[in-house]
Amino acid sequence: MDPRGIQPAGPAAGKVIDAALYRDGRRLEGPTGPADLRARLRGRPGTMGWIGLYQPDEAHLTALGEEFGLHELAVEDAVVAHQRPKLERYGETLFVVLRAARYDDAAEEVEFGEIHLFVGPDFVLTVRHGNAPPLHAVRERLESDPDLLARGPEAVLYAVLDHVVDGYAPVVAGLQNDIDEIETQVFGGDPGVSRRIYELSREVIEFQRATRPLLTILDSLTSGFVKYATQEELQRYLRDVADHATTVAERVDGLRQMLTDILAVNATLVTQAQNEEIKHMTQASLAQNEEIKKISSWAAILFAPTLIGTVYGMNFEAPGMPELRWAYGYPFALGLMLLTCATLYLIFKRRDWL
Repeated sequence: MDPRGIQPAGPAAGKVIDAALYRDGRRLEGPTGPADLRARLRGRPGTMGWIGLYQPDEAHLTALGEEFGLHELAVEDAVVAHQRPKLERYGETLFVVLRAARYDDAAEEVEFGEIHLFVGPDFVLTVRHGNAPPLHAVRERLESDPDLLARGPEAVLYAVLDHVVDGYAPVVAGLQNDIDEIETQVFGGDPGVSRRIYELSREVIEFQRATRPLLTILDSLTSGFVKYATQEELQRYLRDVADHATTVAERVDGLRQMLTDILAVNATLVTQAQNEEIKHMTQASLAQNEEIKKISSWAAILFAPTLIGTVYGMNFEAPGMPELRWAYGYPFALGLMLLTCATLYLIFKRRDWL
């Protein structure tokens, strides 16, 4: 599992953030702690307990697990964290793992935290890890709406799900904004844009891993409405969350496809730029070749009279050397030079070297 976003425990780690008893949607006084809360729940139908924890240690959570009858596998998952979003049912208790997300626009990085929920017949335990947002806003929302809170632990599950899904919207907006900037960079020819596309693609993929499994969780909840006699009003609320989650998942899929398309366009533009550069280099090479041809042609033309002049300019007399004492030897040598130069000029001109 990818540990990014799960940070070391803070000052409040391992502590009970809040523990409360509710009856008919209204908060009761006390309790003094989790054990007292559990004791006060016994024999009091219609009463619900809600305990919120932040990064509890193994001993603390194990003790709570024994107090509330939680399955050891679920307790182990809640301690270790780094879980994928999922829903497990252990008897009458639901164990739900959610991945909350927050987008750091400056670093262009999605920060993740985990929220684990144990939802029993008369209690809810919420366990936060890492950068998971505090749930006091969820508690305040429910306490301000006693009719909703009176619907029991499933109402708390709905409110937490809704809170997590609503938190995805700013992340999608931040990613979309960065993609818009990347499109400008791509068509502006920024050479560093490929790295930015790759890094942002990784963030979108991680975000996709947080949102996609959530649809499965919500499908499992909605498919169990009849079997577990979920209240009709809660069914409406959960269906609304499922609609929002589907919208988020589709937008994330769209962002990933956009990044894939942008990467392909960027690769095409880079290839075109390289082809243009090669074309310019080829044209420059051809022009250089033409110049070399001209230089070589004139060098050959000038070399011919030089060769003739060099032969006849040797300072010695030999019986076998022709035209040395011939009266027309000098004009003949000049004529031979001119004839050779003219012949070479015509040959090179015919071949377009000159």
